[in-house]
Amino acid sequence: FAGKNINLVSAEDALMLNTKVHRAVSVFQFYVQPWLAELVGSTLFIFTGCMSVIENPLDTGSLQPALAHGLALGIVIALFGEISGGHFNPAVSVSVCLIGGLNVILLLPYITAQLCGGLIGASLAKVISPPNNYFNTSGGAFNTVKDSDQVGPAVVAEMVMTLFLTMSVCMGAVNGKTRTLLAPFCIGLTITADVLAGGLISGACMNPARAFGPAAVAHYWTYHWIYWVGPMAGAVLTGTLIRLMLGDEKIRLLLK
Repeated sequence: FAGKNINLVSAEDALMLNTKVHRAVSVFQFYVQPWLAELVGSTLFIFTGCMSVIENPLDTGSLQPALAHGLALGIVIALFGEISGGHFNPAVSVSVCLIGGLNVILLLPYITAQLCGGLIGASLAKVISPPNNYFNTSGGAFNTVKDSDQVGPAVVAEMVMTLFLTMSVCMGAVNGKTRTLLAPFCIGLTITADVLAGGLISGACMNPARAFGPAAVAHYWTYHWIYWVGPMAGAVLTGTLIRLMLGDEKIRLLLK
């Protein structure tokens, strides 16, 4: 009987150990791994975006930044989308959270990871860029708006372009009725189209983390608030439209 009791205790200990390991793995997969994916993906995306502006030797206008941002975002979404959802943008996280695609507990950690990724990406761009190029482009920060007359159009442009982007994310990757495997491709193309359309009006940011990183590293804060207010307004509008009218039966609040 003594031997049987020892075996029984050992089995219980093994079960408790397995339970603890399972909980640790669950915490890692639910909290830590998505945070790391958002951090790494935001770093790579924002580094590429900053460099596409800083190193534009042929002065191609919006073409080079549009292609670089669109391609980079499509790639990081394809790489990390199954881990974190592939947001890399506080406005995207807000819109996805509003339609129930992101647990509200993760919203602040996601935004923190994206802002940290912006700082790291912009810092890496500064380290490897020639000083003259870096200074002339404000480190890839958004310097399109020069005076108060441009503020209104810039805010509206950021709101509408972010609406387009967040709508592509929510409808292409979250909404069950319209979800598609081509979502990374569609989202990347949306970024490219937005930059080509609105780059000369506001710089076509659509991403507070993309604005924050180079602004902090280059100490360029002129009209920085535009790139928070516009994108966040677009994200809220997207969430409202999908919740009220465009979402599937699981997401839509009315006329189910």
